[in-house]
Amino acid sequence: MNRIVTVGIVQEVGDPSRDASIARAEARVREAAAQGAQVICLQELYHAPYFCKRLDPERLGLAEPVTGPVVTRLQAVAAELAVVLVVPFYEREAPGVYRNSAAVVDADGTLLGCYRKMHIPHDPLFEEKYYFAPGDVTPDERGARHPGTHGFRVWRTRYADIGVLICWDQWYPEAARITALLGAEILFYPTAIGWHPAEKATFGDAQVDAWRTAQRAHAIANGVFVAAPNRVGFEAEAGTDGLEFFGQSFICDPFGRLLAQGGTAPAVLTATCDLSRIEETRRNWPFLRDRRIDAYGPITQRWLAPGPGR
Repeated sequence: MNRIVTVGIVQEVGDPSRDASIARAEARVREAAAQGAQVICLQELYHAPYFCKRLDPERLGLAEPVTGPVVTRLQAVAAELAVVLVVPFYEREAPGVYRNSAAVVDADGTLLGCYRKMHIPHDPLFEEKYYFAPGDVTPDERGARHPGTHGFRVWRTRYADIGVLICWDQWYPEAARITALLGAEILFYPTAIGWHPAEKATFGDAQVDAWRTAQRAHAIANGVFVAAPNRVGFEAEAGTDGLEFFGQSFICDPFGRLLAQGGTAPAVLTATCDLSRIEETRRNWPFLRDRRIDAYGPITQRWLAPGPGR
C-alpha cells in the first residue's frame, strides 16, 4: 500500500534582521505548502547570517530559548497550514549553554522536541566549537548509554517518521544509520555549507559533489529518503574573504535518485515521496538484514592500532 508524503525544503539567504528572517521563512513555508508540501524543513540557523565566521561573544546573544519567537511564530503557521515543520535555530538551553538545534513541530503546532547537533566542526570561518555545545546522549533508566533525549532521535509526525541531523552530521554514516535504525523514514539535513572564495575555482565542484554524494549514500545504505536544504549567498566577514554558501539543496529517494535539486539562488523545492519504496528497496538491497552486529564493537574506538604482523 502506497504511503505518499510531499516533502518541502527551503534554500534561503541569511538576513541580519531576525524579524525579517522569520517573515521570509513564513513566506517560504506558505509557498511550499501551496505546492502541496506536508513536511517542510528550513536551512540551518535560518534566523540569522552564519555568525560563526569569527569569535565574538556578542554573537552569543543571538541564541534564544525554544519558547522564543524564532520557533513559536512558526508553530502558529504549522497549525494554520497543517504542516510539519523542522525549524533550525540557535538555542539558549541555559545561561552559558548554547546549542545548534532544530525544533520539530507537528501539523497541529505542537512542539515535539529538539534535535541538537551532535558533531561540531572547527575550521577556518566555521568556529562552531566556540558557539555550540554538542548534543548529549543521556542514560536511560537502566543506566545504559543510548540515543536518548538529547541524542539521535526520531519523531512520529502526522505524515511521516522523521529524523533530523544538522550540517556537519551529514558526513558521519554512524549518525544516519542510528537514526534510520530508530525508524526514520526521511532524514533531514538542514545545512550551512559553502566555499572559501579563494578555493572555489580549484575545489568548488569537487566539494559540492562530495557533499551530495555522502548524503545520497546515506539514503542508499539505509533505504530512506534524504532531504538537505542548504543556505545560499555570499556573507562577508571583516578581515577575511567571507563565505559563499553554495545551495544545491536536494531531495533523494532510497536509491539515491534525485527527486528535486536547487541551484545557487533562493528557492523552495518539493518532491512527492512514496514511503512504501523504503520496504521495497530494503527487500532488494537487504543491507540492514545482513549487518554483522556481532563484529562492530571496534567502531566505538577513536582509532584502531594495527595488530601483530600488520
